Amino acid sequence: MKGAKRQYQCQQCGAVASKWAGQCAECGQWNTLEESVAPAVSASPRFTSYTGEAPRIMNLAEVDAEEAPRLDTGLSELDRVLGGGLVIGSVVLLGGDPGIGKSTLLLQSLAHYQTCGVPTLYVSGEESAGQIAMRADRLKLPRSAIRLLTETEIERVLAIAAQEKPAVLVIDSIQTVHTSTLQSAPGNVAQVRECAAQLVRFAKATRTAVYLVGHVTKEGALAGPRVLEHMVDAVLYFEGELSGRYRLVRAFKNRFGAVNELGVFAMTDRGLREVTNPSAILLSRHEQPVAGSVVMVTREGTRPMLVEVQALVDDSGLANPRRVTVGLEHNRLSMLLAVLHRHGGVATAGCDVFANIVGGVRVTETGADLAVVMAVLSSLRNRPLPADLVVFGEIGLAGEIRPVQNGPERLREAAKHGFRRAIVPKANAPRDAELELIPVARLEEALAAI
Repeated sequence: MKGAKRQYQCQQCGAVASKWAGQCAECGQWNTLEESVAPAVSASPRFTSYTGEAPRIMNLAEVDAEEAPRLDTGLSELDRVLGGGLVIGSVVLLGGDPGIGKSTLLLQSLAHYQTCGVPTLYVSGEESAGQIAMRADRLKLPRSAIRLLTETEIERVLAIAAQEKPAVLVIDSIQTVHTSTLQSAPGNVAQVRECAAQLVRFAKATRTAVYLVGHVTKEGALAGPRVLEHMVDAVLYFEGELSGRYRLVRAFKNRFGAVNELGVFAMTDRGLREVTNPSAILLSRHEQPVAGSVVMVTREGTRPMLVEVQALVDDSGLANPRRVTVGLEHNRLSMLLAVLHRHGGVATAGCDVFANIVGGVRVTETGADLAVVMAVLSSLRNRPLPADLVVFGEIGLAGEIRPVQNGPERLREAAKHGFRRAIVPKANAPRDAELELIPVARLEEALAAI
């Protein structure tokens, strides 16, 4: 691609300029011009597909709706997040904080692929071959099972991959590779977009499964252009505290499986190990009943999971009392406190309220509303709730208790872990249940039940 013409395109309005400028001449926005490669204009354009055949219009009935073939990753929790395994020809973007375990997870998976006879290639742009060998020794992985390439130029990487024909290709990381057609530094928005586009085209043309390791910003979002998440087939995020033992892998996008699926891993001296029963580790069994603590059943993807919701209500000496949440939405806590005051007669206006999901799990569903309110009331009155009680349900602004999805599955999960009573929305109360159910339709009924 020698002699390719470079241009600068505005990321706001799409205007094209021949040279870089601080301000776009069309829309007036500042620092929006990014370097790109101008598309080549040919007098006789060739319209061919990846297979070399001319594209044609097909009737959808002629297409075979076959299930995409998958590869077993060797880690059951990662298979769950991917929707049952790694799809051949797919592109997976894996992001997370530095040191969270992204390279460790992929190195373990590649060792499993190679032992099963699946050819792989690990491309490292951040670490040297010696560093990766040290990690493999620390994880007790066979070095002969891992094929390694240390290169940062994407054209050379794709040329070598086309010769070696791996079934699984890992790029660690997408921010370190660059293309020679652009003069900007690696990690630039234009570099990341162009390298990712070449990798996606390569994956679809050769049916190679590609893992892209992505950096994250200080806000926790993936670094680079937002279009990167649209180009790939799946977006996975590594979550968890670096000082903690457990790691969570969550799917935010998956064209071949459920979204918001969650995989739980434990970090050990031998690498990451699957946690097949996360409810058992996320519940802290107190020796004595504790005020401000209640257990709820949330649902992550296709898995019901028990988590502990804790609340602390204390007198505030500030003019504006604090509302602090960890693992919950901040604005929803303020809304629930207003509903508790209006329809439950319980005022917290002069108190600081802290709400936390134990174990570092982030709950985004509305089924946690009733559990949060119960924990707040328990802390405010300093009266512990029964240890064998589980709670879930959505609270509306009118004080009604709305049903949540998959109520029977949540109750079965709670019964499996020894819970005997449950406060649930009336619409979620089945006729035959292993627990003693307390169905409620209004917030007043739920408060009277405890």
